[in-house]
Amino acid sequence: MHYTTLASAETVDRTTEALRTNNIEVFKVDTGAEALETIKNLIPTGASVMNGSSVTLEKMGYIEYLKSGTHGWNNLHETILAEQDPVKQAQLRKQATLSDYYLGSVHALTEAGEFIIASNTGSQLPHIVFTSPNLIFVVSTQKIVFTLAEAMQRLEEHVFPLEDKRLKEKFGVGTMLSKIVIFKNENPRLGRKVKMILVNEKLGF
Repeated sequence: MHYTTLASAETVDRTTEALRTNNIEVFKVDTGAEALETIKNLIPTGASVMNGSSVTLEKMGYIEYLKSGTHGWNNLHETILAEQDPVKQAQLRKQATLSDYYLGSVHALTEAGEFIIASNTGSQLPHIVFTSPNLIFVVSTQKIVFTLAEAMQRLEEHVFPLEDKRLKEKFGVGTMLSKIVIFKNENPRLGRKVKMILVNEKLGF
């Protein structure tokens, strides 16, 4: 499997149509820089934002922009990290699941508009499955596969080894595929807004 090959325009178009059928709004851009500009236009001043650990968000410049403090958003992640009391920090982390916006990426995306997201702790999953009213996923087209079976294969054979190695080098501790969400559709009755920015550039794993 070629897990780092960008998808063809035809594949991206098919995936886009499938995502829209699944009640997910799609933006197609060429670069991570364009994806960042799209995000700036999507999130209003004063909104509370939270994000998961994401190589994609880091590589495209979102994390650096968030740390700059020039955005006018309520950066909940910064508030959590600033709290020194572990009990209070844990409480803030739980409260942050109610953020106005949650940003992240996915580990694999199928042409049928389904995607999977794996987590060791599960801390980002409440946002994704229910609590945050606005989700923004930034996804390189290299993550598009044909079926859910191939999506799981991509996660286990490609993403996990790279993320495990990255964390061991950075923190001395690896990761586990503890919890995996399959996102097939957003129920429109919930009133949430799910957006995916497909990027024609290699970002993340």
